Amino acid sequence: QKTAYEIGVRLVGSEMCIRDRKSTLFNRIAGERLSIVEDLPGTTRDRLYADAEWTAAPFTLVDTGGIELILGEDSGARRGSKPLSVGSVDFRREIREQAQIAIEEADVILFLVDAKEGITAGDQDVAEVLRRSQKPVVLGANKADNAERRLAALEFYQFGLGEPYAISALHGTGVGDLLDAVVEHFPRVEEEPDDDALKIAIIGRPNVGKSSLLNALLGQERSIVSTIPGTTRDAIDTRLDVEGRPVVLIDTAGIRKRGTIEQGVEKYSVLRALRAIQRADVVALVLDASQGVIAQDAHIASYALQEWKGIVLIVNKWDLIEKDGNTINEYTRAIRDEFKFLEYVPMLFISALTRQRVNKVIGLAQTVEAERHVRIPTGEFNRLVQEALVRHRAPSKNNKQLKVYYATQVDVAPPTFTFFVNDAELVHFSYQRFLENQIRMHHAFEGTPIKLVFRNRSET
Repeated sequence: QKTAYEIGVRLVGSEMCIRDRKSTLFNRIAGERLSIVEDLPGTTRDRLYADAEWTAAPFTLVDTGGIELILGEDSGARRGSKPLSVGSVDFRREIREQAQIAIEEADVILFLVDAKEGITAGDQDVAEVLRRSQKPVVLGANKADNAERRLAALEFYQFGLGEPYAISALHGTGVGDLLDAVVEHFPRVEEEPDDDALKIAIIGRPNVGKSSLLNALLGQERSIVSTIPGTTRDAIDTRLDVEGRPVVLIDTAGIRKRGTIEQGVEKYSVLRALRAIQRADVVALVLDASQGVIAQDAHIASYALQEWKGIVLIVNKWDLIEKDGNTINEYTRAIRDEFKFLEYVPMLFISALTRQRVNKVIGLAQTVEAERHVRIPTGEFNRLVQEALVRHRAPSKNNKQLKVYYATQVDVAPPTFTFFVNDAELVHFSYQRFLENQIRMHHAFEGTPIKLVFRNRSET
């Protein structure tokens, strides 16, 4: 039983395929979903996965990278091919592992081949593994840009994986038919039960003490604790009762920056962590006080912001820091300087090892969750907006000034505010930031991002 966004479609192809058009197909499918999230200041975004949708069926699309399967230790030598390597590193074992995990994790596998190149030894290797997997496979013959290549695509029938769909990822030809075939294989989707449990995902880069924090919160060794980065491979849910309200703690694998994620298990651990963020109400971003804030911490925070989740900053390993009367203030200022885009997020200094202030973590997350559900009455909100307009004149362009006719809060979790204006294109991001700050002066919305939507009055 899976919720909609837990349906995984793996985009698989040989190494030859990825050098040409596999990423093009990935971007086209993600683009047709029209769900690309805007970049946030100081953050980056991986293209490892994308939430996509076709014919009202949402799913997660995962790009596996090019696969040149070496099925036996000497198969590369038998074919006279060279092992796939970067520098002097032989990645044959890692790529076999990556391919196997991609297959095991998938609900549907989208196998992309090259209609221009024809059948290659790498394609045959991948097809052999996919046939044994017993997973639904949809075969796409890419670069079928003309009638001759569409006819040539028929040779891929010999893989025994069903009909090859002739497509052009570059031009979009045939992609709709391909996605129709993918969606037909989706498992039955069941909505998540209505559960009032507060879901807290514990996230962070490897080895900052996420599993140690979970164990301290539970008072028992629920997860393996190790100084080896990457020990936690899966997102692990633990349910507990806190003062009469159910809480679900989700421990996740450490998220590393792009380029340092090992092929295979580590790569898909990141995907599971991202899914955990999607399921959470609040994420606890764990930092290592002994190392300070690095760019990757901001990168990880971006995942939570892109999903509009509540955030608390948990500064762990506080017991390792030599302190004086001003130490905590100095660390607070330094962390705030690195997280300028998270000024509204509360921060807690803890030691999972000694359990110092660990008992405040869940309470802080509960506070943030409550903030996510705050509503500002419409009359009160419009007065706030009018005062802001007086305080800072609305922007203008080409002698046309922005006018705000009406504003209201339309949703919670995250708090969402719609402004009805004369021309939404006149809203500069700096003025949007000003309005957000004015809203937070009225109500802090501690720990939660707020969403501002601008609509032309004619759209109502």
